[in-house]
Amino acid sequence: MSSTGRGLFGGLFDRGAAGTGDAAWLQAMLDTEAALARAVERAGLAPSGAGAAVTEAARAGAFDPDELGRQAVAAGNPVPALVRALTEAVPGPAAVAVHQGATSQDIIDTAAVLMARRALEGVGADLAAAADAAAGLAAAHQDTIMIGRTLLQQAVPVTFGLVAAGWMSAIDEAADGLNRVRGQRLAVQLGGAAGTLAPLGDQAPAVRVLLAEELGLACPVLPWHTDRLRVTELAAALAGACGVLGKMARDVTLLAQSEVAEVREGTPGAGASSAMPHKRNPVAAVVILGCTKQAPGLLATLAGAAEQEHQRAAGAWHAEWQPLASLLRLTGSAAAWAAELLAGLEVDAGRMRANLDAAGGLPLAESVVAVLAPGLGRLAAHDLVADASGVATRTGRSLGEVLSSPDLAARVEAAGVTSEQIGAALDPAAHLGSAAVFTRHALAAHRGRGTMAP
Repeated sequence: MSSTGRGLFGGLFDRGAAGTGDAAWLQAMLDTEAALARAVERAGLAPSGAGAAVTEAARAGAFDPDELGRQAVAAGNPVPALVRALTEAVPGPAAVAVHQGATSQDIIDTAAVLMARRALEGVGADLAAAADAAAGLAAAHQDTIMIGRTLLQQAVPVTFGLVAAGWMSAIDEAADGLNRVRGQRLAVQLGGAAGTLAPLGDQAPAVRVLLAEELGLACPVLPWHTDRLRVTELAAALAGACGVLGKMARDVTLLAQSEVAEVREGTPGAGASSAMPHKRNPVAAVVILGCTKQAPGLLATLAGAAEQEHQRAAGAWHAEWQPLASLLRLTGSAAAWAAELLAGLEVDAGRMRANLDAAGGLPLAESVVAVLAPGLGRLAAHDLVADASGVATRTGRSLGEVLSSPDLAARVEAAGVTSEQIGAALDPAAHLGSAAVFTRHALAAHRGRGTMAP
């Protein structure tokens, strides 16, 4: 997407379709007011045509967010100023339908829910695209052998297909979490001053149901002014998605290091350094991390704000607005970057194999122990291979060379093991465990979601 009009950092941290700026907030509040006007008209509490009149006036372009912001200081939020301006914009008797029975929190909470729903639609599309791209990598590289790394050290062989399948599966699960929140936990807010909706009389329950229908949102059992579980569930799902995307991006930065060079980002022209012409930086991965590393702090703020007093909070509710909008925006940006990164990721299978071979067979030490154990016993086999591995590390020879040296060859032969068996034990392709099966199962699960993966 274009970053035009988004400021200096908008192209980086506001890349996705999750609009959460002033215009999005304002239109969501106006949409809530318009839907409430239609609901009270349907309940017989406003004249015929009032809902349509308010809806016609409720266009964000007709209002000045800067002026509303200036007036917000008097009430602690922008809703009173917006209600005044909207009422003045609605002709004649229809104005009675504006904000009827509601309080400021009803409008802002429902607007936040509407904004979240709209943002999650864009986030979901980008997550699906990212997962599809990861699925393409997994399918193409089911047999591409590379070294697995644990605690940042070489461990045992894996396949890049399994690595990409791990990214794919995690992204799919993160999308599922967001879809659950979007489908089940986004609810209308309408409770009036203290959750009783007294101004609407015996029509209050009906108006709540009608408002939910107008907006296509769930109607909760009770107003949730100081029950912020819905907000924290949304925030947790967003932070979880950020965690998944950040893990993938961190893997890419590590695999793209000059000394590793097993993957590179494929976006043409991207990655230039201002000082070092030779560099090709993993820009997308870096910006994803720039987005996702902000998520834990935002989640903590929203979780901390969930403790709210009595029927209406003193400050904790206000503390939610910007962190929630930022978390939606940053998750959307990270998802959009991830879709681009994974779609263009270049994989160097030759370099992966070279890095594995450079370890001189040490990552296969465990399989050599398994071959020697029947003849020597498990502990003796382990000690033999540990000694051989130490020699290989100190001398720069391969594990196979050390095991075939005069010092150790006799011990290997005493175990009844041939050099051919040692060679087979040191073949990475023969020791990938269930990597291929796991990758196929993950791809099948992904395809079952109805995505476009191969």
